[in-house]
Amino acid sequence: MARSSTPADPLAKYNAKRDFAKTNEPAGKLASAAGHSFMVQKHDATRLHWDFRLELDGVLKSWAVTRGPSLDPADKRLAVRTEDHPLSYATFEGSIPKGEYGGGTVMLWDRGTWIPHPGKDPRKTIEEGHLHFILEGERMKGEWIMIRLKPRGREKNENWLLRKVEDDYTAGSDDLVGRCLTSVATGRTMEEIAEGKQVATEVAKTPAAPVSDEPPPVPKRKRAPSKASALPLPAFRDVQLATLVDSVPAGAGWLHEVKYDGYRTLIAIGGGAAKAYTRTGLDWSDRFATVVAAAAQFPGSALIDGEVVVLDRDGRPSFQALQAALKDGGDMHYFAFDLLEQDGEDLTT
Repeated sequence: MARSSTPADPLAKYNAKRDFAKTNEPAGKLASAAGHSFMVQKHDATRLHWDFRLELDGVLKSWAVTRGPSLDPADKRLAVRTEDHPLSYATFEGSIPKGEYGGGTVMLWDRGTWIPHPGKDPRKTIEEGHLHFILEGERMKGEWIMIRLKPRGREKNENWLLRKVEDDYTAGSDDLVGRCLTSVATGRTMEEIAEGKQVATEVAKTPAAPVSDEPPPVPKRKRAPSKASALPLPAFRDVQLATLVDSVPAGAGWLHEVKYDGYRTLIAIGGGAAKAYTRTGLDWSDRFATVVAAAAQFPGSALIDGEVVVLDRDGRPSFQALQAALKDGGDMHYFAFDLLEQDGEDLTT
């Protein structure tokens, strides 16, 4: 059964609601390390909803967003405050047994980092009933606000509203929930998670059917074979991420890069093939097929760090246009800004 907790324990309610002998959810333990992670877990319980969680003071502050987040600033989504969750819940994906609290299928639908809007103290404003923050996730990006509604009657839970703030990442009302149907961690659908299907790379032992993660075939290049062209695809490696600071660093040793409104992507090239990886290591070769096909024509072996974007009519990157291209197809561009590996040689040291 759930362990006993003191009233001062912010995870007391979380632990009291769960029987850890029956559910594979993690037991609640307060974390001491401070971070700024956020995640969204699509949860098909009694009613389908999206659990939105912000890391704050060693726990995950949590809300159940009944219709999922919307990129339309005019579309306010109801977000019901739920109990704080442990940080270990951030990676949870699977099935909670029927009859248990929250029984149903859980998908890790989005993840990333968040920062409070400049001048806002989330520890103070959450108690006052509002939050203003900026997200850098795989799906949710840009500026958002949450506002607590005044209680009506004998409501047991706090009702909040989640709303997108107008910026470069705004789009149609159901662009996110209607288009993003797979896990950011495993690539599985809700049905595959419910069935207990494992990640393909972990369970594939026999030749599969006609579907493949390999990029489309490209014309064979007429050149003399070399050791470099025979090298395999470089393995994925963690990318270098920006760090939030109070002021811009000065000095001749610093360079300033353009921030593109796209998807950070590693392109691995080798042996006449190529693959595209997200910054968390997911294989998105099928989604960026045109970029991958073009990259596969380069000779030798390489691992390139860059960003996939779609340009608007003025030649500027547009995240909204990129979303449309991912859904309906369209031209994509790849801005390469770092060569991490070439022909088997690590260039980062």
